[in-house]
Amino acid sequence: MAGSSEIKMLVLLMITVAGLGAFMSSTGVVAIFIPVVLSVSMHMQTSPSRLMMPLSFAGLISGMMTLVATPPNLVVNSELLREGLHGFNFFSVTPLGIVVLALGIVYMLVMRFMLKGDAPGQQAGKRRTFRDLIREYRLTGRARRLAIRPGSPMVGQRLDDLKLRERYGANVIGVERWRRFRRVIVNVNGVSEFRARDVLLIDMSAAEVDLREFCAEQLLEPMVLRGEYFSDQALDVGMAEISLIPESELIGKSVREIAFRTRYGLNVVGLKRDGVALEGSLADEPLLMGDIILVVGNWKLISLLGQKGRDFVVLNMPVEVSEASPAHSQAPHAIFCLVLMVALMLTDEIPNPIAAIIACLLMGKFRCIDAESAYKAIHWPSIILIVGMMPFAQALQKTGGVSLVVQGLMNIGGGYGPYMMLGCLFVLCAVIGLFISNTATAVLMAPIALAAAKSMGGVALSVCDGGGDGGIRRLYDAGFIAGEYSGSGAGKL
Repeated sequence: MAGSSEIKMLVLLMITVAGLGAFMSSTGVVAIFIPVVLSVSMHMQTSPSRLMMPLSFAGLISGMMTLVATPPNLVVNSELLREGLHGFNFFSVTPLGIVVLALGIVYMLVMRFMLKGDAPGQQAGKRRTFRDLIREYRLTGRARRLAIRPGSPMVGQRLDDLKLRERYGANVIGVERWRRFRRVIVNVNGVSEFRARDVLLIDMSAAEVDLREFCAEQLLEPMVLRGEYFSDQALDVGMAEISLIPESELIGKSVREIAFRTRYGLNVVGLKRDGVALEGSLADEPLLMGDIILVVGNWKLISLLGQKGRDFVVLNMPVEVSEASPAHSQAPHAIFCLVLMVALMLTDEIPNPIAAIIACLLMGKFRCIDAESAYKAIHWPSIILIVGMMPFAQALQKTGGVSLVVQGLMNIGGGYGPYMMLGCLFVLCAVIGLFISNTATAVLMAPIALAAAKSMGGVALSVCDGGGDGGIRRLYDAGFIAGEYSGSGAGKL
């Protein structure tokens, strides 16, 4: 969409991040987009810092887009409900958030030229891509995509039984298969069975094999294979350089003797010896100490090979590893859970925490996330800090500390109307937030904001909203907004 325009990319990036952060953890959204920004910067030949800072700003601003965008919003809303007042609705702060986002985009467009960083060439040269590895190992032109026609002798057969590598020099490194209305790449091993209409991703190491004859014998149909295929499939297919460790018992054995694909679920497609890439079939080539082996397969299996394997060490991973998503096939389910959560929150029939729990449980049911990942995602220091601030806020109320602070605020800005009081509250929240998280600031300041609004009585009500609890809510907005920036987003969960 943005093409090669840095301005369009910056605007699109900030809008996208702020939009997603309105319904998700801003920290998680920023973490997702960091590798995307690095990849885009490399392709656009621009310094990553000129997009990284807008990414950070958009993540912070996203907390002002909806009620559930950041914990301080929920803290303030729950305090209003606890006092028997009308809480904020889901999109109460969205208009203000949109204005701040627009101002933030304009600011970053003007100030991006002041952001320094490494030269584009230096950034691009630090890590290699799929395309670089394919060129280095002389694999260009060897990949094929072949669809299995109905009635093919391969249908229902196991990969090892077909002996494709021995008969045709064809190394099957993946299978495209329809799952849930879309094609995904399925990892293959020796016992994998083929189905009609599967699309085989094959590395043809034997140049002398007649492809037409191969397709005619096995009833295969050649498919288009674009040069960017591997890069486009980086979510499913991984590539890495590995090497044998000195103590390995596999030194001197060939790929066939090791049964590499069956044992590790990965395919050997390239081999470097003394810095030179070997050509032809590698199945019977003995692996020596110092050889660099290029493998292709599932990212998770590549990681396991390096973490738990006793014989190999992973030397290099390409740039595309940052794009890998272990559960990306569950993305439709995750989106459904997110939409359901927002819909439940908009109905006001189910409390927001219950709606969030329902969405989380459904994500676990759909295997969008496992229990271990969910546990690791919890930021315990923030939770402990927030829990610790709750009794502190209660202590301020019971000891008269809240009244003392409110009296001070009234002496400073009470005589100048509710807007001056709102400004004082904003500054106080921002100052406190310099030292503790914004969520803890909201917990601490919520009773103070409520007491300040009540102390202004009818003046606040008549000036701000003309009745109801509008004055209280407007003063609450000060803490609501200041909390977003007071801690520079450090306390967002």
